[in-house]
Amino acid sequence: MHINLESDYAVRLVRTLAQKGGRMDAASLAEASRVSLRFTLKIMQKLGAAGIIRSYKGAHGGYTLERAPEQTTLREVIEAVEGQYRFSRCLSGDYDCTCHGEGELCPFQSVFDEITRMVTDKLNATTFDQLL
Repeated sequence: MHINLESDYAVRLVRTLAQKGGRMDAASLAEASRVSLRFTLKIMQKLGAAGIIRSYKGAHGGYTLERAPEQTTLREVIEAVEGQYRFSRCLSGDYDCTCHGEGELCPFQSVFDEITRMVTDKLNATTFDQLL
C-alpha cells in the first residue's frame, strides 16, 4: 500500500520549502523537488487552498510556507491533496459495504477505524521540522 503520487510529491515540495526557509519560484521548487513543473503548479494550488503555503504573484513571485515547519504536519499536507485519510472505504458514511448481510455491522469496520486512528495520529505527530 502506498500514498498516492500526488501526496508523495506534495510532501517533497513542502519539505523543499521548509529547507529553503524563504520564497522559491515554481521552476526552482519543481527542479529541487524533482517534480514536473505542471504537477508542482497543480499541487501548490491545493496546498494554497488548504492554507499550507502562500503564493506570490508577479515577476518576483513564488511560494513560501504559511507557517513554520514545526507547525505543519504530514497529515495536513497529505489530506490537502487526497482528502481525509481513511484506511478503507467502509469507514465512509456514504459507502455501501457489501461484506455483511442486511442489517449487520461490517466485521472489519472497527479494526479499520483503529488503523485509521493510528496512522492519522502518527501523521499528526510528524512535522516538517523533524524531516529536515
